[in-house]
Amino acid sequence: MRPEFTSPSSSSSSSADRRLNALVRHLATPSMVSQTAVAFSPTSGFHGDSVFSHVVRAPEDPILGVTVAYNKDPSPVKLNLGVGAYRTEEGKPLVLNVVRKAEQMLLNDKSRVKEYLPIVGIAEFNKLSAQLIFGADSPAIRENRVTTVQCLSGTGSLRVGAEFLARHYHQKTIYIPQPTWGNHPKVFTLAGLSVKTYRYYDPTTRGLNFQGLLEDLGSAPSGSIVLLHACAHNPTGVDPTLQQWEQIRQLMRSKALLPFFDSAYQGFASGNLDEDAQSIRMFVTDGGECFVAQSYAKNMGLYGERVGALSVVCTAADVASKVESQLKLVIRPMFSNPPIHGASIVATILKDSNMFNEWTIELKAMADRIISMRKQLFDALRARGTPGDWSHIIKQIGMFTFTGLNSKQVEFMTREYHIYMTSDGRISMAGLSSKTVPHLADAIHAAVTRMT
Repeated sequence: MRPEFTSPSSSSSSSADRRLNALVRHLATPSMVSQTAVAFSPTSGFHGDSVFSHVVRAPEDPILGVTVAYNKDPSPVKLNLGVGAYRTEEGKPLVLNVVRKAEQMLLNDKSRVKEYLPIVGIAEFNKLSAQLIFGADSPAIRENRVTTVQCLSGTGSLRVGAEFLARHYHQKTIYIPQPTWGNHPKVFTLAGLSVKTYRYYDPTTRGLNFQGLLEDLGSAPSGSIVLLHACAHNPTGVDPTLQQWEQIRQLMRSKALLPFFDSAYQGFASGNLDEDAQSIRMFVTDGGECFVAQSYAKNMGLYGERVGALSVVCTAADVASKVESQLKLVIRPMFSNPPIHGASIVATILKDSNMFNEWTIELKAMADRIISMRKQLFDALRARGTPGDWSHIIKQIGMFTFTGLNSKQVEFMTREYHIYMTSDGRISMAGLSSKTVPHLADAIHAAVTRMT
């Protein structure tokens, strides 16, 4: 008869069980022994309900959920105009040539390592980012009144700035435009700020409600924070004129309102980096303070690299230094320090004059294609005799157009034409091509004439 084999692991496990049960019997009363022996057995399984059983399934993100629905649609004519990401004329994602070139340079540099960055990120990236948004000759930079920290794209820059303000600013209310990017209220609320809105878009003119904007900011408590889209307002594509920006600046400074700019589209709106930064530079030139969140997702196509920067313009250099010290205390427990790769790409391009020029050419080509799509869509709707005035399509600027379509019309276009967009009628012009414009124009025409 062969001896029974006992594996070392099962032997040691049962031995441990016996020792633990013996200890329990020694410490417990007789009535407890049978219960605790089982409860304390390291090999006994857990058969109860999950402590998270009460968790309710969250709805899909209203913007990212559009892509989820699009991906499930088997139709060959489906069109995704929901997410703000640039596409080529062939409908493909674009990696800029200058970005590939910069990556190859980084790859060939054998001295590069993967060590942790400082809390504030790459110093060269921060310096170049500040120069890009404020201008290389900015007096604020020259006087060391700007502190810039590397963050996780525009969203992370907004969140870091918001948490700093919630801790160190005397006013805890931020006014955001109505409408605005769907993530704005969530970012600011979770950071600890109270969110209120000011009028911005006029649905009747499909343009700016400038009078409403001035009235709402004029009645905001002194010192309130105000979120401003630097250019290419998301989702409307409606921007103030330079004259209107000057009126906004004067009003805000007279009431000591603190500007917090979200700059997600510098160079991507008009095709000109300086032109798209004019609103910000107006507020910096007057010597006042402001916050600026920058993103390189759109203008360098670095969506997934999460590259951004937060800059705080202060009235004095020593204040800027103290602000930076506190920004570090926000960042450290949030993400400790930022990633190295994407910011290295940006710094490589910005510091080299030839690569910088190549970038501006590619950037203008992207902006020009979007402007061309606007013109083609406007012409296609006019050719079909689609009811209504569609001139707002060519008046608006940037990645998005606020079509004016209602949620029923949007639902109709998705159901009948397999066109996906957010329910507020916002479409990403960057997702269109010359081949798909007729399909979209047909869908809008049908929606407007059949779903009033």
